[in-house]
Amino acid sequence: MRTVRTAIIGSGFMGSAHLEALLRTPGVVVQGIASDDLERANELADNFAIPTVVNDWEELLQQADIEAIHNCTPNHLHHKINLAAIKSGKHILSEKPLTLTSNESLELIRALDGSGVVNAMNYNYRMYPLIQEARIRVKNGDLGELFLVHGNYLQDWLLYNTDYNWRLETERGGSSRAMADIGTHWCDLLQFITDKKIRSVNANLRTIHKTRYKPSGDVQTFHQDSQQETDSVEIGTEDLGHIHLEFEGGLSGSLVVSQVSSGRKNHLSFEISGGKSSLSWNQEEPNSLWIGHRDQPNQILAKDPGLLEAEAAEYAHFPGGHPEGYPEGPLNLFNKFYSFIRSGEDPGDIALPFPNFYDGHRENLIVDAILKSNKQRQWIKVDAN
Repeated sequence: MRTVRTAIIGSGFMGSAHLEALLRTPGVVVQGIASDDLERANELADNFAIPTVVNDWEELLQQADIEAIHNCTPNHLHHKINLAAIKSGKHILSEKPLTLTSNESLELIRALDGSGVVNAMNYNYRMYPLIQEARIRVKNGDLGELFLVHGNYLQDWLLYNTDYNWRLETERGGSSRAMADIGTHWCDLLQFITDKKIRSVNANLRTIHKTRYKPSGDVQTFHQDSQQETDSVEIGTEDLGHIHLEFEGGLSGSLVVSQVSSGRKNHLSFEISGGKSSLSWNQEEPNSLWIGHRDQPNQILAKDPGLLEAEAAEYAHFPGGHPEGYPEGPLNLFNKFYSFIRSGEDPGDIALPFPNFYDGHRENLIVDAILKSNKQRQWIKVDAN
């Protein structure tokens, strides 16, 4: 197996998560880390024998032996770094959102044309074994004609007005927060499973804490520091939202997204209803898939490679009874990403076996429609561009 050398830009929560998965990805060597937080980057480098640590991410793009880049920076840097990676010929795997705006993501799509650059988005929930199984069952017609999809993505890490993170700042996080940050994961997942695009939306968004208290120093995602001095700041993005969705073919859907739901840590769940049966799954209990019937007992399918379709079983790394969860999603995605790089195939010629920049652009267009719908209080079509 040919070794591929890669580098990570960003040393925060997601940078660390990418590093953990990369260390388990066969045939990949993490060559460097770039970060504004050099203390944290050096700590990671020391712990995992990473030879290069730099403050300026552009230095990594200039290193000929680095083939791929993982962009784990705050949202406002995604466009600049992703575009620079494409122009330098580096394969690029980006955190979501792809960019702050759909105009920026469209620029990336155009830059990819003919570049040969393999590109991926970390919509990692697609890569769970039982999500793959759900997609296969829908494709095979096990559910019959699909009628309804509904679900939620709930968190509580921004419940209090003293909770703060850079994602709350429009200039760094974007015009949407709860929807762009976590709601897009849900939308990507349901479009993937059903193989139907979201065509129109009707949204009602709400900001619970219009004023929050910002600590004087930076706060890591999912961490709070009650000892720091604070300043009051106005908040311009949503804490929660209710979104009605219409998919291709008239499939109806609804989503509740919230970052202020006490007790919910990372509760992504959905149910899909069809003319023959239903499916339901919850990310916090990822090793079971509920299958609902009318005329026979309902079923719980456990994550067991011996019970799954062959295409889904390859995403399970351990036998039945051995739980797998969040860290395996990026691992499966990275395995596919680096296998494709080694194949030498042109990413513009075939459908990629992982979410890519086109999917990221699509999610930006959905967020655009949701923001417009919330403002105009009416159904809005998702731009097809």
